[in-house]
Amino acid sequence: MASAIEQLAASVSLSSFKKAEDLKKRIWFTLAALVIYRLGTYVPLPGINPLIIAEFARNNSGGILGILDMFSGGAIGRMTIFSLNIMPYISASIIVQLLTSVSPHLEALKKEGESGKRKLNQYTRYGTVLLACIQGFGIAAGLEKINGHTGAAVIDPGFIFRLTTVVTLTGGTLFIMWLGEQITSRGIGNGTSLIIYSGIVANLPQAVFNTFELGRQGALSAIVIISILSMIALVIGYIVFMEKAQRRIPIQYPKRQVSANMPAVSQSTHLPLKLNSAGVIPPIFASSLLLLPATIVGFSSPAPDSWFASIARIFSHGHPLYIALFISLIIFFAFFYTALMFNPSETAENLRKMGTYIPGIRPGQQTVDYLDYVLTRLTAVGALYLASICVLPELILARVSLPFYFGGTSLLIVVSVTIDTISQVQSHLVAHQYQGLIKKSKSKGK
Repeated sequence: MASAIEQLAASVSLSSFKKAEDLKKRIWFTLAALVIYRLGTYVPLPGINPLIIAEFARNNSGGILGILDMFSGGAIGRMTIFSLNIMPYISASIIVQLLTSVSPHLEALKKEGESGKRKLNQYTRYGTVLLACIQGFGIAAGLEKINGHTGAAVIDPGFIFRLTTVVTLTGGTLFIMWLGEQITSRGIGNGTSLIIYSGIVANLPQAVFNTFELGRQGALSAIVIISILSMIALVIGYIVFMEKAQRRIPIQYPKRQVSANMPAVSQSTHLPLKLNSAGVIPPIFASSLLLLPATIVGFSSPAPDSWFASIARIFSHGHPLYIALFISLIIFFAFFYTALMFNPSETAENLRKMGTYIPGIRPGQQTVDYLDYVLTRLTAVGALYLASICVLPELILARVSLPFYFGGTSLLIVVSVTIDTISQVQSHLVAHQYQGLIKKSKSKGK
């Protein structure tokens, strides 16, 4: 069966894409939804001075604001209605996943199937609203304290401004959440990932233009530009190779009697374990924690010779201590998040219920220990892979001044989402091929 699916997937071509009307509608719907999202990133919040906000964003681009602005496609730098982006929803999803592992009630809902999944999604939406309101209030209070060379960032501060900001930002987050769900159900899938992806990719044309403009002016040599582009291509190839890598654990089904005249036969399949099960969560969490000091310094503006400013400089890009802590946090979060996403005991129990087993491994505790052993080794390699991807740009930025933020996290997101989107499109094409074969067989039967 697996070989037949692989042969069918290999036969998918441009001609089959032209015939897949449903897939084309899904692609057009996804593009329209992303265009609507991008338009919303240019609608500013009511009651702010955009010039002061732009000045503040430039001065604090090295902190958490710089990372969030990259994920939002510049929405935070412009302080628009979509400034919170999809981040409150992602945070709420992670919190619900954490609570599922410690709360018996939520764990029972997870095992209920589709109905339990709907309830968990509803809890995630409630958490999104709560987090968006808290973050929106924090942004409103922070905006009232920002002053530039030409005046304050908020034209008329007070209760009305804070209430308006909270309602606007929360509504923008809920709209993006709804838009992502629509892309997942009516588009080509991965709605949340595609929204973050579009925000990152939207900055690429300007970054390429600024790079070649500096090259034309002589600020960057041609050798540096070629070296950077070559290294980006190598890093992309490295990410693709590692993201596709997986360990396939063989699984054996018990022998079954197909017919009275044929001997009992056993079927085998495999349990795929990705090398990088944690995805992009570890680099995002690690960079957010490490950039907190720089962000606080940007808001408080301490004296240059103060101890707090010295600590912020230690945690700046390219510093040895920053790189060491960055690697350590990535490895920690890789193991932590993988342990949340994959439970060896639960997997072993599911294999036992299905009557399957791993050849040479006894069902029960021995299977749990074997899965935990394999997963630990995979996670160790995956954590080192994530650390290498994220630290390499840090070393480059410490020595070369680039007109754009070359981050390993952003590259990882772009490549991973591209791979997943291509897989989704291929799945739709394979389903279309199957439908065509079924129709042909029915017409021949008549």
